[in-house]
Amino acid sequence: MKEILMCPPKYFEVTYEINPWMHKSSRVDRAKAMEQWNTLKRTIEACGAEVVTIEPIEGLPDMVFTANAALLRKKKVWLSCFKYPQRQGERKYFEEWFKNNGYEVSGDDTTFEGAGDALYAGNKLFAAHGFRSDKKVYEKIKAFFNDPTIDYHILHLIDPRFYHIDTTFCPLNSEIGIFNPLAYDEASRKEFESSMKLLVVPKDETCHFACNAVVIDNNIIMAEGTEKTTKIVEENGFKVHHVNMSEFLKSGGSCKCLTLALN
Repeated sequence: MKEILMCPPKYFEVTYEINPWMHKSSRVDRAKAMEQWNTLKRTIEACGAEVVTIEPIEGLPDMVFTANAALLRKKKVWLSCFKYPQRQGERKYFEEWFKNNGYEVSGDDTTFEGAGDALYAGNKLFAAHGFRSDKKVYEKIKAFFNDPTIDYHILHLIDPRFYHIDTTFCPLNSEIGIFNPLAYDEASRKEFESSMKLLVVPKDETCHFACNAVVIDNNIIMAEGTEKTTKIVEENGFKVHHVNMSEFLKSGGSCKCLTLALN
């Protein structure tokens, strides 16, 4: 069974601006955010995955975006080193959680934002740099994981609106994914195209974070407002489930950002 780490949005709000989507004038309806988070959690569970949680910490509103906490391989964890000071306080709480749950934990001061910037598609690992992660970190991760079966693909993000790879790409399985080609330089687009079948997300739905989806077997969970992408995905044999993510979009995140796959 797939296991997913989430963090309740008890303290979620937008009090600073560290990506183009965040505006301090955007007031988060915390009750609605909790309702949306719980709907996402229930949908994940209904699709056959188990959700485990980490306690939220007051003063760390973006801790809810657990995808950014770390990158995992089996029971090894490389912790994130967040670019912005506003999120750097999260690290010690995630480190404590992983250690308490039996993981071998490592990491250093090289900027890296976890599974927000590195996505597995089977044994392929698509790893991005450009805004939140330093390209040099992937050699360190490769040495730590020490797993020759991982096929690394290093990609360069160029559009600041899509500051993590998981806002621009979602592997639906090891052979096919949804993709926003405009977020990458030409070399990265070619790297993608040589690695798997890509379904291009309509431009108007990239800003609804259609690529920021959760995959559980044949089930794809994505934000509302992604009808065109849904049609494309379902034509390729997948079942799409929609969740209202309006409150989290105010912070530049959606379904995938709120989850970290543990296996």
